[in-house]
Amino acid sequence: MITFRSLYQSARLRSLPLSMSGIILGSAIAYSQGYFQWDIFLWALLTTILFQVLSDYANDYGDAQKGTDNERRLGPKRAIQSGTMTLTEMKKVVVITAILSAISALVLIGISLKEQWILAIIFTMLGGAAIFAAIRYTVGKSAYGYKGLGDLFVFIFFGWVSVLGSYMLYSKVLEPLVLLPASACGLLSMAVLNLNNMRDIENDQQMGKYTIPVKIGFSLAKYYHYLLVILPMFLMMLYTILTFSFGYKALYIIAFIPLVFHLFYVKGVKNPKDFDSQLKVVALSTFLMSILFFIGELL
Repeated sequence: MITFRSLYQSARLRSLPLSMSGIILGSAIAYSQGYFQWDIFLWALLTTILFQVLSDYANDYGDAQKGTDNERRLGPKRAIQSGTMTLTEMKKVVVITAILSAISALVLIGISLKEQWILAIIFTMLGGAAIFAAIRYTVGKSAYGYKGLGDLFVFIFFGWVSVLGSYMLYSKVLEPLVLLPASACGLLSMAVLNLNNMRDIENDQQMGKYTIPVKIGFSLAKYYHYLLVILPMFLMMLYTILTFSFGYKALYIIAFIPLVFHLFYVKGVKNPKDFDSQLKVVALSTFLMSILFFIGELL
């Protein structure tokens, strides 16, 4: 039965701060250049939240359909796995959420790009691609999440599209330097996905879900994770140096402190289930980084 509890179970709200981080970063850069608009900011946040929730519901449906959500999975139980919603009911939820996401994206594009027809067409296509990517991660025979391509799509949509895309909604121009914080956000989002995949490596391997950790093994997946966390720190600081944004504008560096402790924690993990607590550490650190980055622009 579709209830608030079952919808909440599958929405995985702890992932929402991560999804909003890119919008906040892109908006902060736009603010620093005098482009910021509140209506664009609020609609962009709503749209990215809907995209994230759509992805969560579609993942619940796809993994349950393939049998990946089973008693061996170490993460929190989702709606279909716990029996609070059926596959048919979840499919309806996915369709409704996809429609709401599309409407929100079109309103956002209409507000921001009403006089920029070429950009409006490009962003409409990107919105469609984001909805498609959210659903096809685990749904269907060609689900890219089962082929180790989830990391690439997360980098593109949580990084470049989220940060650079939101910046362009304000400015209507392409600024190459914005790719630095955009890539940093994308890599940290990949780190959250990698933690999830390292946690479920044994079950994924048995169910034929060939994530990066499954492909390269537990030990190498840790080194891959170190790269995903350390490189974003350098990219953010490089952006600060190249834009001569010192003082309060470098306030976001505070968010690196929990990430450093996180790396030491990951180094000592031997049991995959111990990665679960670290998903929120990286997600909230990324969110904190984006908030402090915005505050730095305000001061």
